[in-house]
Amino acid sequence: MARLLNKLSAVIVKRLSTPGRYNDGQGLWLNVTHRGTKSWVFRYAIEGKRRELGLGSVNDVPLAAARKRVLDLRAQLRDGLDPLAERRKQALQRQTERARTMSFDACAAAYIAAHRAAWRNPKHTQQWSNTLATYASPVFGALPVAEVDTRLVVSVLEPIWYDKTETAKRLRGRIEAILDWAAVSGFRSGENPARWKGHLSNLLAAPTRIAPVVNHPALPWKQVPTFMAELKKKRGITARALEFTIHTAVRSNEVRAARWEEIDLDARLWTIPAHRMKALKEHWVPLSDAALAILTALPHRDGLVFEGRRGKRMSDMSLTAVMRRMGYGDFKVHGFRSSFRDWAAEEPSHNFSRELCEHALAHKLPDAVEAAYQRGTMLDKRKVLMAAWSQFLDQA
Repeated sequence: MARLLNKLSAVIVKRLSTPGRYNDGQGLWLNVTHRGTKSWVFRYAIEGKRRELGLGSVNDVPLAAARKRVLDLRAQLRDGLDPLAERRKQALQRQTERARTMSFDACAAAYIAAHRAAWRNPKHTQQWSNTLATYASPVFGALPVAEVDTRLVVSVLEPIWYDKTETAKRLRGRIEAILDWAAVSGFRSGENPARWKGHLSNLLAAPTRIAPVVNHPALPWKQVPTFMAELKKKRGITARALEFTIHTAVRSNEVRAARWEEIDLDARLWTIPAHRMKALKEHWVPLSDAALAILTALPHRDGLVFEGRRGKRMSDMSLTAVMRRMGYGDFKVHGFRSSFRDWAAEEPSHNFSRELCEHALAHKLPDAVEAAYQRGTMLDKRKVLMAAWSQFLDQA
């Protein structure tokens, strides 16, 4: 009987070269391909369905080992188990075990890779990588992400919480985001040890208490016309870019990246595409007479309106450098937006609403209906607002 079951021998297995399948008995078959490779296959039936399960190459699994493996698989069948389903279940368990050992650094790299496309500024990606590499990685970067707990998170944040509060606050948020990603991806479970509300807020002082928010230093609005009169005397494309920035009350990066195809001189309108706006929504800027005069005095060509050296975009420090050379180094370019907002609120000769000013600054409004009103009547009102602002700037 044993001879009927064990039809093959080690010598026969070695000599066989004709392509085909050769039965050893009990469902064990030797598969010989046209290329001469040889492997074991276990054929069986369960619930009326035929199945095949590969057992490996002859070079790795000798005949005796293959027969022993078949005996184990047949035992599973007697217990009502499907060997193929059991193999898949074991593979999934091994995959889960490997996932549990995924390090925090590996999760951080995967998170950054997944979100890099949504981050408009390349520096944002660099800041994420740098802060995590500097502070988090030396402490728990190599540990399985599932083992990162509150104690470890606090040990990273506490040394810089008081001296580098802003950096620590951003680092905490980044760690929290990565741990959330790891949980959704199945690499950890349970509460996020980096969450602030109701958790770390009990262990660390509130950032606003130890490092109050510092706004961009702004030139008092009543002094801006004097500054503009001095600025007009300065030559160069950078001075004109700063002048245009103040007249339009936009962010400096939006001016430095402005392109001629965005500007309609006839309609006196500058349309900034959504991908260049902080709120990721298209923004319309009415052009006053003064803003329009700055543009019409420039050479018109394709590409950037305010070209830097070699036709490239100006750096973020170029406009600041103009202010420093003028003796206004204590103030920030971004601060002119605050000057504009203060002027609109405090100048007694007009009555511009808060909503109108928020639209002009492209601030996100909490009311969706109010926000949708921007392109209609609100745009007409903003033309009046920006004209009044430019008239105020030129009064000196």
